[in-house]
Amino acid sequence: MQKFEVLSEMHKGYAVAVIRGKNKEDAVEISKNAFKGGIRSLEVTFTTPGAEEAIRELSQLGESQMIVGAGTVLDAATARIAILNGARYIVSPHFDKEISLMCNRYAVPYLPGCGSVTEIMEALTYGSDVVKLFPGSLMGPSFIKDVKGPIPHAQLMPSGGVSIGNVDQWMKNGAFAVGMGSALTKGVTNGDYSSVERTAREFMDRIESIKAVQ
Repeated sequence: MQKFEVLSEMHKGYAVAVIRGKNKEDAVEISKNAFKGGIRSLEVTFTTPGAEEAIRELSQLGESQMIVGAGTVLDAATARIAILNGARYIVSPHFDKEISLMCNRYAVPYLPGCGSVTEIMEALTYGSDVVKLFPGSLMGPSFIKDVKGPIPHAQLMPSGGVSIGNVDQWMKNGAFAVGMGSALTKGVTNGDYSSVERTAREFMDRIESIKAVQ
């Protein structure tokens, strides 16, 4: 039940920090501060030099509530590298059958980026339990409601276009979870990552306040 447990924890935590670091050290510091701010799911992207090393280091911290995954995974070989270094879920900007097969082999959730109903259906057919809506900024929150009309069992996570100001709309329309990227790091200056923790905390406080009235 490994896949179910990971996805259940991701849904419970709700926010996913998309980490695009300048190098391994940068990615690790962003991740640690996002986690301190309350974001439990950390998606270290492979646009980060040394991404697999960052994933390994974070996975070895021993934080039981930290869910470390890999993002911008473009092929099955990269997925395997990420998994062997401790990634507990795999995210890509597109759908790839070979990545799906690799993740199924290791019982690791695969969240492919999809931008149409046809792509979403293909991803579901090949075993993706949760699909990433990408880029979310192009589709908007209402897209989730539109998809869930004919495909109510589809679980969708927007990435791109999610902010503190509109996260309530994504939640209202039934998003499984939400990804937050560059907004987390825009305040980082001269090696000071404290702004990441503050932004993450503000984001999580907003999510919790919305949950409280739903």
